[in-house]
Amino acid sequence: MRIREIRVAGLRGATPPGGWSAELQPDDVVHTLVAVHTDDGLVGVGSVFTSEALVRGAVEVLEPLLLGENALEPERVTEKLHQNTFWLGRGGSLTHAISGIDIALWDILGQATGQPVGRLLGGRYRERVLPYASLLMDEPAPLAEELERLAGQGFRAYKIGWGPFGRGGATTAQDERIVAAARDAIGPDALLAVDAGGSDAHWQGDYKWALRTSQMLAAYDVAWFEEALRPDALEDFVALRRNAPVPISGGEVLTRRQAFTPFLRAGAFDIVQPDVTKVGGLSESRRIGWSAQEHGARLVPHGWNTAVGLAADLQLVSALPDTDLVEYKTGSPYIDELVEDGWRLDAEGMLAIPSVPGLGVTLDPEAVACFTGGADLLG
Repeated sequence: MRIREIRVAGLRGATPPGGWSAELQPDDVVHTLVAVHTDDGLVGVGSVFTSEALVRGAVEVLEPLLLGENALEPERVTEKLHQNTFWLGRGGSLTHAISGIDIALWDILGQATGQPVGRLLGGRYRERVLPYASLLMDEPAPLAEELERLAGQGFRAYKIGWGPFGRGGATTAQDERIVAAARDAIGPDALLAVDAGGSDAHWQGDYKWALRTSQMLAAYDVAWFEEALRPDALEDFVALRRNAPVPISGGEVLTRRQAFTPFLRAGAFDIVQPDVTKVGGLSESRRIGWSAQEHGARLVPHGWNTAVGLAADLQLVSALPDTDLVEYKTGSPYIDELVEDGWRLDAEGMLAIPSVPGLGVTLDPEAVACFTGGADLLG
C-alpha cells in the first residue's frame, strides 16, 4: 500500500481564544488537518497545531520523500522525514507537519489491520480515561460560573490557565482569588491544575515568582503547576521541581524527542506534556512517554487542538501505563463538531477510548466543509 497524495486544509471561522498576548480571532488558522491518501483508497487523517500556510510549505518540501512510500510503516517513514530534513528547519514547521502525517499513517495502519491505533502502539492499558476540562482563566465570578456549568456536564477534572494569571501587574492576591474561586466552584474532591502559560510572548514570571506561587497553589490542593517558567528555562525548572510543594509540568512547545531528553535527564518535570500535533506525532510521543517513565516522570499530553488530535491522544494514553488523563479543550467546535457522533462523558465523567480500527473517528463531511471553506480533504 503506497502513499499517493497528501492533502491539507486549515480550520477557520470558529477558532477559540487561546489566551495569548496577540489574541486569536475566529478566522485565524492555527489548526490544520492533513489527509494521507493511498493507492488502494484508504485515507488517514492527522492534525497539526500550526497555520495552514506553514503546513502547506512543509508538505511541499516533504512530498518527494513521501510519495510512493509504504503507508503501513509510520515510524520508519516519519523517521525518514526527520533524518532527511536536518538542514531545512528541524524542530519547527517541518516537524509540526510531520506530526500530522505520522498520525494519519498510524490511522491508515489501524484501518488496514483492523486494530485500534493504541493496540498497535504496544497494547491497551485502559479502555477509558479521565478528561480534564481545559479552559482559560477569568475573573473569579465568571470563572466559577463556567466551572459550575462544566461540572453539570459531568467533568470531574479541570485545568485553568493563562488569562490574567500572573500578568499585567496582577498581584499574588489576585491570582489567589482566581484559584480560590475555582476550588470553591468544583469542590474539594475534583482535580484542579493551574497553567501559568509561560510560553506566552515576553512572559515575566521568574523562578522566585513561580516558587512563591507554587506555595500558594499547594493550599488549594492543585494537582500540578504548568508552564510556570519560559519554555527553555531548564535550570530554573529543575530548581522549581526540587523546591515546589506541588508537581511541576511543561514541555508543550518542545518538538522532537531529542528536545525532551535534557529536561528529563535533569529532572525538570514531574509531568511532561508533548503535543502530539506538534512534537512529531504518535511515533515521537510514544518514545517520549517511555523516556519519561525511565526518568521518574509521566506523560500527560497537551491537547489544545482538534477532535483528530484528541483521538490521537486517546489512542496514545491507552498505550502508556502511567498516563491516566487527557486534556479536553472545552467550547471549541473543532473538538465538539468535527467528527461524527462526537464525544460523550460516561456517568463517571470518563471518555471511552475508541476500539474500532485506526484512530476510531470519522470526520463529519459537513463540518469539515464548513470549517475549511469547502476544501476537498478526503475526496
